Amino acid sequence: MLVKDYMTKHPLMVQPTMSIIEAQHFMVENNIRHLPIVGKGKRLLGLVTRQTLLVQPATLGSLNVWEITRFLSDLTVGDVMVKARDVTTIGMDITLEEAARVMVKKKIGCLPVMEEGIVMGIITEADLLAQLTDLLGGNVPGVRVTMRVPDKVGEFAKVTSAIASQGWGIYASGTVPAPKRPGYWDIVVKIRNVPREEIVSVLGKVEGQEIVDVREI
Repeated sequence: MLVKDYMTKHPLMVQPTMSIIEAQHFMVENNIRHLPIVGKGKRLLGLVTRQTLLVQPATLGSLNVWEITRFLSDLTVGDVMVKARDVTTIGMDITLEEAARVMVKKKIGCLPVMEEGIVMGIITEADLLAQLTDLLGGNVPGVRVTMRVPDKVGEFAKVTSAIASQGWGIYASGTVPAPKRPGYWDIVVKIRNVPREEIVSVLGKVEGQEIVDVREI
């Protein structure tokens, strides 16, 4: 799963001369929260978000209403944007998990996707959450089971073998270190068209593992 396959290609972009008032309307009308600022040839100059477009009250404290209006109308996105040198970007062939790791580490909500200095796309936290939903089959009805297993080779195979032995299929799965349980992992599987009771009966017999959560979704 690579960024180039899941990013928003040809994202909405604007020139640095756009006023912040126009930019605010533009972002609301298009339901976006991140807006790359580009120059000639779609080369990245900076980035604005809905947050960066907010003017700090202290800046306006000494101005009257006419001065505030003039001040705001004169401000452009080029005045308030995060400069390109301070914008974290990624390449098109980066994996989704690496993109997510960078966003978590930097505590940012998006990553412009670049190729030779040109903006090719953008990937956001919303894009990653959408893919996580698909990865775990969140949009398809079924029974979701979480198995807690020791961190040993062959434990995942036990789960898949138990399911396959019944002629069932797994249409979504994922693994993560068990919270507050060193040495264990949680395996999440989703199974369709099988009664919950049958799934619990079969997986509850897998040696050395336990069901920690089961629910119909």
